[in-house]
Amino acid sequence: MDDKTRTELEAATFRRLRDHLRAHTEVQNIDLMNLADFCRNCLSKWYKAEAEERGLQLEYEAARELVYGMPYSEWKDKYQKEASKEKIAQFAANKKD
Repeated sequence: MDDKTRTELEAATFRRLRDHLRAHTEVQNIDLMNLADFCRNCLSKWYKAEAEERGLQLEYEAARELVYGMPYSEWKDKYQKEASKEKIAQFAANKKD
């Protein structure tokens, strides 16, 4: 497989993952963090880092909007639920590992 095709496939795969996460707003970021050690915010940070590595300026909030499909504050108001004590404890325990 040539580099151009591989890059196109990787980009399409990322968009599919992004769209899947946008469609499944019931999946909370803390759930993703506890299960997979990444979340929508991680994707936003990685997006920003990759832009900067290529000499492009991308604000974190702009990267979040690209991942969430709306301003983060709007997504948070619409979809984010308060995390249970158990989920917060699991998150804290995972960070110690």
